[in-house]
Amino acid sequence: MTALLEVGARKPDHSIAIADLGARLGMDARALWTFRKFYGLDSVRRAPGEDLHTTLSAAVRTLTALKGNEHRVKYAIAARTVSTVEKRTERTLQRICDDFGLTEAVAFTVTQHACASGLLAVEVAGGLLAADPDPDALALVLVGEKVFTDALEMIPESTVMGESTAACLVSASGERDELLGYATRTRGQYSDAFPPDPLDPGFLNEHNDLLAEVITEAADAAGVPVADLALLLPHNVNRLSWSWACKVLGIPLSRVYLDNIPVTGHCFTADPFINYVDALAAGRLTPGDLYLMASVGLGATFSAAVLRH
Repeated sequence: MTALLEVGARKPDHSIAIADLGARLGMDARALWTFRKFYGLDSVRRAPGEDLHTTLSAAVRTLTALKGNEHRVKYAIAARTVSTVEKRTERTLQRICDDFGLTEAVAFTVTQHACASGLLAVEVAGGLLAADPDPDALALVLVGEKVFTDALEMIPESTVMGESTAACLVSASGERDELLGYATRTRGQYSDAFPPDPLDPGFLNEHNDLLAEVITEAADAAGVPVADLALLLPHNVNRLSWSWACKVLGIPLSRVYLDNIPVTGHCFTADPFINYVDALAAGRLTPGDLYLMASVGLGATFSAAVLRH
């Protein structure tokens, strides 16, 4: 059974107030008020002066279990929201493999699910490890990106983008953080424009119901009711959307880990993994707890995974 051997995250020290970011992007006072009052966004972490290689490498260095196990890493997977994030000659993923001594790793990216690609990468890694003849093989999943164009600064009517990153080691089996169920659903009719300006009204109308449905599907695949989930680790788009989704699911909003929304912004594919690290440190997960990671990628893909800590 697929399991997360370890998850590490890196949040840059540099914080930008939403008010300052909004002023630079030309947001009017009402839109800024909505982002702060209703969406729960206060600041965002960025890493000025750092390239993608630097920000992802910082996350990899937080993995204590990688030391001494470099030879076991057979797959290195970068999960991306944006398919083209650097010049062809920069080869960030291969450089990271070289830097950390991952000489046995086959390196590739997955991009098709946008901000839900991180969960896709874990699912793909589990399938590859299950088929690998080496029972001790591992996969390294890298998540998080840079805000390298003006179009990526924010998602209209939704959120602002941050540059925190995460990395996780995936194994074919483990004593904790086992993947019990995964579900994904793509609504391709919303894929015409990326990033959208503004968001498609149909997408906004369907968003909460579709998110609740895929969460329920993941719980069903795991053989557990949604009510038994101790914690939901969300994508950090905004507080309001999770409030609505929880009403559809019939669970209290307090069961969703929302602590990072005001301080990190939405960090592309990395949010659920960053939230895992911080929720664990805060004592929000205890051994045996069922928890769920969820994310929505514009385009539009809704994904969720149920795990047991």
